[in-house]
Amino acid sequence: MIIVMISIIIVFLYTKKADAPVINNTGRVTQNMDTLGNKDDLMAFSIAPGTKVAGVVSYRGEVKNAYFFEGNILINILNLNKKVLKSSNAVAKGEWMTTGPVNFEGNIDFTGLPKGPAYFEIQNDDPSNGEGGPAKKILIPIIIE
Repeated sequence: MIIVMISIIIVFLYTKKADAPVINNTGRVTQNMDTLGNKDDLMAFSIAPGTKVAGVVSYRGEVKNAYFFEGNILINILNLNKKVLKSSNAVAKGEWMTTGPVNFEGNIDFTGLPKGPAYFEIQNDDPSNGEGGPAKKILIPIIIE
């Protein structure tokens, strides 16, 4: 009976540990670095999952399926519990009134944010405060230095 209990505890602890991001010696997340949310809407992004970020970072990307309002798209930095650490926005480069792919770019300052694993969130800009349907979100795991 004691061996069974110890085995269960070991499995539980191992499983909990496996859920957390693991950082290898290159500073990249080596486990659970999947992009979350509406990841099929993300056509391209200049910050790869698991990238270390610090200071002011410029980024570029391309999304499809109508994320923009007046050429604006929402950008958030989230902690692992998906609480907003910082809010920002990016701007469309070209025609944004389409469900097709739209390029965007922006800058965000990570100075002063808590160090460690986090998410770079790309979210549709919804001026109707949710009345236009559920928010579309793409979460890219990053490491804040």
